[in-house]
Amino acid sequence: MLRELSIRNLAVIEEVNVSFHHGFHVLTGETGAGKSILIDALSLIVGGRGSADMVRYGCDKAEMEAMFDLPSQHPVWAVMERLGVQASREEMLVIRRELTSHGKSSSRVNGQLVTMTMLREIGECLVNIHGQHEHQSLLRTEQHLEWLDLFAGDLLIERKTAYRAVYQQLQQARASLRELEETTRHNVQMLDLYRYQIEEISNAKLKDGEDEQLAEERRKLQYAGKRMDSVSEAYALLYNGKGLDAISKAISKLTDIQTYDPAVLTPMLEQLQSAFYQAEDAVFQLRDYRDSIDSDPEQLSIIEDRLDLINGLKRKYGESIPDILQYLDRITEERDKIENRDEYLEKLRKDELRLYLQAHELAQELSELRSHASERLAAAIELELKQLQMGNTIFRVQLDHSSASETSEMAVLNANGIDEAIFMLSTNPGEPLKPLNKIASGGEMSRIMLALKAIFAEIDQVPVLVFDEVDTGVSGRAAQAIAEKMSQLSAKCQIFSITHLPQVACMADHHYEIKKHIIEQRTSTNVTKLVEHSRIEELARMLGGVEVTEKTRHHAQEMLVLADRQKGA
Repeated sequence: MLRELSIRNLAVIEEVNVSFHHGFHVLTGETGAGKSILIDALSLIVGGRGSADMVRYGCDKAEMEAMFDLPSQHPVWAVMERLGVQASREEMLVIRRELTSHGKSSSRVNGQLVTMTMLREIGECLVNIHGQHEHQSLLRTEQHLEWLDLFAGDLLIERKTAYRAVYQQLQQARASLRELEETTRHNVQMLDLYRYQIEEISNAKLKDGEDEQLAEERRKLQYAGKRMDSVSEAYALLYNGKGLDAISKAISKLTDIQTYDPAVLTPMLEQLQSAFYQAEDAVFQLRDYRDSIDSDPEQLSIIEDRLDLINGLKRKYGESIPDILQYLDRITEERDKIENRDEYLEKLRKDELRLYLQAHELAQELSELRSHASERLAAAIELELKQLQMGNTIFRVQLDHSSASETSEMAVLNANGIDEAIFMLSTNPGEPLKPLNKIASGGEMSRIMLALKAIFAEIDQVPVLVFDEVDTGVSGRAAQAIAEKMSQLSAKCQIFSITHLPQVACMADHHYEIKKHIIEQRTSTNVTKLVEHSRIEELARMLGGVEVTEKTRHHAQEMLVLADRQKGA
C-alpha cells in the first residue's frame, strides 16, 4: 500500500505531505482546487511523462516522493532484482522523482538512480491509474485479448510463451526464405566476390595469435646486432675483465682476517660469497644467451612479408585474425547458399512448414483455452455489472479466428496466435450484441472498467488503484453502486477516488479535502484529512453547493450513518 506521499513545488502545490492508510480514500474539493495534481504527482512517481511547465512558477524543480509498504512476496521485488535495483524485502519501498524547470528528470528507488524505463516497469507493479478518459483503452480491441489472456491464468501464459518461441523461429525462417527468394542477379555478383575473398583468406592459412608471435620474432631479429654487442660487452666485463677474479681475491683476503673480528667480517664475507656465486651464474647465462642470438636477414624478410599479408587482410575483413576467420565462415555459408540455392530453398520451405504446423497447433491450444476463459470472464463481468446497476446487460467475448490468406492456404498467425477478441455488449433486453465501442455510454464505460478492475485486482496484484472522476456522467442508484463497489474493492487493495459525488465520498474510509488558498498574491493548494464535523461540512457542500444549510448538514450526517451501516453489512 501507499503509506506517504510528499510533493513540493508541483503546479500550484508548494508543499504537501500526506499519510494514507488501508481501505477506500476519496479526494474532494472545488473544481480547480488541484485534486488532479495529486494524481499527476503519483503518475510521475511511477514513471509518467513530465514537463517543465509542471514545475511551480519561480521554482527550480519539483520533487515528489512516495513510500510503499509491501509484502515480501509482492512481484515488484522480483522485478527490481531483475533490473539490478538493490532493496531488502523487509524494508519500505521509497521512490523519489525530481523534475527541473529545464525539463530534465531524475528518479531514485530506495536511493538508487534508475532510468525512466526501469521506473515505469517498477511502477506498473505498484499503481494503476484510471482516469475519466482512460476508458478509451476499452475501445481498443487489441487490449481485449490481453485482458482475456490475463484472466485465463498461468496455463495459458505458459502455452503462450511456448507458442511465441516457435512463432519467432517461424518468422526468422520466413525472413531467410524471403531473402533467398528475392536475390537473383545480385547473388551472382556476390558469388564472384565471395569466391575471391574465400580464396584470399583461405590461402593465407591464418592461425589465431600468429600475428602477435610474428611481431615478437620480428622485434628480436630487428635488434639482434644490438643485443649481441651489449651482451658480449657485459660478458667480457665480468669474465675477461677479471670481475669474478676480483671478487674471489676479496673473499680470500677477508677469510685470512675473519677470526680477528668475526662479528663484523663474517656478514661481509657471506655477502661477497653470495655475490660471487650469483655473478658466476649470470656470466654463464650471458654466454649461453650470446651464443643463441641469431641474426638472420632472410628470416626477418619472411616475417615482414607475412605480417604485411596479415595486416592487409585485417584492413579488408576484420580487426583481428579471429574476426577474419569469423568473416570467412559467414561468407562461406553465403557462398554455399548461393551455389546451392535450390537445396537451401527446399530446406527453408520444409523448415517453414514444420514450424508453421507446430505454431498452428500451439495457437489452436491457445484458442481452446481462450474459449473456455471467455465464458468465465463474461459470467464474472455480468455479475459485477449486476452489482453496478447494469443487471440487464449481456456481455460476451467474441473470438474471431484468422483464416487462410488469399495467397496461401496457411492461416495467418501473429504474435498472439490466431485469435482476435472483441468485447460485445447488449445493455437493453432484446437488443443484439454489438462491439463495446458502438453502444456504451460514458457512464456505462466507467462501470464496465470498474467491473474489470474488480475482477483483475487479485490477478495483477497491483496494490494501489486510482480512479480520477470515473463517476462522471452517473447519478442516483448507479453512483451509489459505484461507491459500494469501490468500497468492496478496497478490501483487496488500496483505493483512491477523486469525486464530486457525495454518494461516493460518504462511502470512503478516509476523506481528504483539496483546497486552494491565495497568500501574498500566490496560489497554493493544501490537503487536509477530514474527520467528524469537517467531513460533514464537506459532504454538505457537495450536496448543497454554494449555500450550506442545517438541512444539508443533517442529510450529510445521515449519509455517513447509512454508509457505515452499508460497509458493516
